[in-house]
Amino acid sequence: MTARIPATIVTGFLGAGKTTLIRNLIAQANGKRIALIVNEFGDMGFDGSLLSDCGVDDCKPDTVVELTNGCICCTVADDFLPTIEMLLKRDPAPDHIVIETSGLALPQPLVRAFTWPSVRHRTTIDGVVTVVDAAAVAEGRFAHDEAAVAAQRAADPSLDHDDPIEELFEDQLSCADLIVLSKADLVDAAQLAEVEAIVRREARSEARSVIGSPAGLPLAILLGVGAAAEDDAANRKSHHDLEGEEHDHDDFVSYVLDIGEQGSIEALGDKVRGAMGEAGVLRIKGRARVAGKAFPAVVQAVGPRVETYFAAGEIAGRLVVIGEKHLDRAAVEAHFGA
Repeated sequence: MTARIPATIVTGFLGAGKTTLIRNLIAQANGKRIALIVNEFGDMGFDGSLLSDCGVDDCKPDTVVELTNGCICCTVADDFLPTIEMLLKRDPAPDHIVIETSGLALPQPLVRAFTWPSVRHRTTIDGVVTVVDAAAVAEGRFAHDEAAVAAQRAADPSLDHDDPIEELFEDQLSCADLIVLSKADLVDAAQLAEVEAIVRREARSEARSVIGSPAGLPLAILLGVGAAAEDDAANRKSHHDLEGEEHDHDDFVSYVLDIGEQGSIEALGDKVRGAMGEAGVLRIKGRARVAGKAFPAVVQAVGPRVETYFAAGEIAGRLVVIGEKHLDRAAVEAHFGA
């Protein structure tokens, strides 16, 4: 029998560091044929173009892009299974498949997809890797203050405290075989210990955790976990599974904001910080033109952290804004004079 091709699912909330982890993984391929499948929430073509960080500047929905090191990159707009089936038909077949999920996606449906008859005998899930932003967890951006919630419920039992962000964080942890704590350099030892305790409360007992590094983790840590997660798919349930509901993205919105040329990268950063301060805004990313500069400015913002830097790339003047469904789009656009 032909050996089953191992697959790794990389999940984690918006801005946790999934793309950085995968970029470093691809850089270490050393001849290993890795197929990278990318699925983003929102404007697929534009979000896919941000894979220029991985060496891909024209990765559009439902296309396959050959990378210079022998790897390939695919983007998926809707149909995941046909993409897997397409990869399995390639000659030579990939040595390993890596799937980067949207930061708003549940990993559980992907795990179940690998039990589908057309792929289950050709592939196996080597592991579900969940990337956790240690600084964001330490700042309390994924969980309510339980004492405060209890007090509010005591005062008004009818209050609904379901938090889609908190539930998504818990679901991404409860499906993991390997948990990577990213941005650990932004917290102190006591905060990191508290983050690890929070993670352990939500994680499967079999899951192990490692501290990430800006330089990336060795392939031997990320690949070769040997979890065969598809055999345990029925036990990896999300909040929606347990409540008998279908998961969708109705709690979140995404749109592309066209912005004009900016006077300076500093002014751009100030505008992004202002927009990130609007209620419900979770993530802003993209590229913008800056007066007098040959290269566009890249924007990467999540929570209170805003990064702007110059990098090569063709698409500029567009930002993707992702947030909770109640965000005030007009208020966000006002920061850019759009």
